[in-house]
Amino acid sequence: MSNAMHDLVGVVAQLRDPNQGCPWDLKQTHQTLIPYLLEEAHEVVDAIRHGDDRHLQEELGDLLLQVVLHAQLAQEQKRFDLDAVARGISDKLIRRHPHVFGDAEAFDSEAVSANWEIIKAAEKAERGEIPFESTSPLSDQLASKIRGQPALAGAMTLSRKAAKAGFEWDDIKGVWGKVHEELEELKEAVASGDQQHAQEELGDLLFTLVNVARWCDIKPEEGLASTNQRFLDRFSRVEAALGGQLQGHSISELEALWQQAKLAIREEQNSLARPQNERA
Repeated sequence: MSNAMHDLVGVVAQLRDPNQGCPWDLKQTHQTLIPYLLEEAHEVVDAIRHGDDRHLQEELGDLLLQVVLHAQLAQEQKRFDLDAVARGISDKLIRRHPHVFGDAEAFDSEAVSANWEIIKAAEKAERGEIPFESTSPLSDQLASKIRGQPALAGAMTLSRKAAKAGFEWDDIKGVWGKVHEELEELKEAVASGDQQHAQEELGDLLFTLVNVARWCDIKPEEGLASTNQRFLDRFSRVEAALGGQLQGHSISELEALWQQAKLAIREEQNSLARPQNERA
């Protein structure tokens, strides 16, 4: 273990010291730390998207802290420690890359993925984790695969795998037809006042839109993240134009400022996209 990692483990152990540790850290459990683990993972992704190395380094540190904290909790209960975590993933990587650490051959990423799944299945068999004879093997496999994924990513996984197995529309017209059908069902559910039904119909619509994304080779997570950022850019300009006070303004006034912000951002982007001699 490097000196820096050794120091980090020591800091976390001190934070969890029953007598001289931090009250907040001492009250944490695996369950209470889940929101922080997810938040830090998303912040790492955000830093990567923005290409900010300083931010990425910091967020990777925050994510690493979560890993060390969970290992510390387990070590206190004598279940496992950080060394066991590192050793386990090292062994797994070596075992699942026989084309690197052994004599096997894999000439492209598809072959690597295929070998990975075969080795993974063999590992489960060795641990006695072979499932009972199932009438829905693909569904069982997918249920396991999306368990740790965010809902949007899980929807794309389900859509791709089901389509590959033959559960697919003949053309994209069928997908658009389903979008319109689900939209109407959502409107009806909202009008009925049944909150649970409306939530289910919203999920159906979102899932169908994920199918549109798959057909058009669009990344829905990237698209939504980009929309979030565009919204913030425009909203901040509206807010600034009103001196930070949104209350007391009509929707028509807010919409006009929104359109102004949208136009200003587009003009700025066009200006940056033009060659330097044209901007001069």
